[in-house]
Amino acid sequence: MKQRFNSWRAEQFQKVWNWASLAGCVAKSSKRAQTFKAFGDGSMMLFPIAALYNQEYIEIGSGTMIGPYSSLSAGIVQGQKMMSSPVVKIGDRCSIGRSSSIVAHWSVEIGDDVWTGPNVYITDQNHDYRDITQPIGAQAMPERAVSIGSNSWLGTNVVILPGAQIGRHCTIGAGAVVTGVIPDYSVAVGNPARVVRRYDHELNEWVRAGE
Repeated sequence: MKQRFNSWRAEQFQKVWNWASLAGCVAKSSKRAQTFKAFGDGSMMLFPIAALYNQEYIEIGSGTMIGPYSSLSAGIVQGQKMMSSPVVKIGDRCSIGRSSSIVAHWSVEIGDDVWTGPNVYITDQNHDYRDITQPIGAQAMPERAVSIGSNSWLGTNVVILPGAQIGRHCTIGAGAVVTGVIPDYSVAVGNPARVVRRYDHELNEWVRAGE
């Protein structure tokens, strides 16, 4: 009897959770979507949302999905006034993996058809350490714009740091840390990320970097 009761209770909880998952997501028809600078048709930010700040500086294209437990913010506190707009721009038909974070202060631009694995972190600002009289957490480096080209794929646990410029149709391997420029049609891995394969348009095939 106890086992049947617990099973019933779990089933009811799942029903409530499924209802909350639908009711709590941000979609074009929701009031919260109207607070974005732009929010395209067919796009969704799935529930539960870890953090969502200053969406009036955020543009999302059409057919884009942002996974559950993700954070999306312009600035780090609600009500912060930004110096540019949009601060975050995500294109059409993108898929941002669950538990990912995009935290921007100046410019993070993601092209169309960009997909990521879970736990990806993207930011255009970092902390500094050079003033030893101040805590590192109180030191901020100047913002540096970040861009991710269309048709690219970022693997699980990728970190994109200020100034990163990823080209079109790039693959960034799981766990890579990108700090610089990754040319179009490249595969990059490691920390810091380095190009290991590239597409040779004369040969019409992928080759090892340096060949």
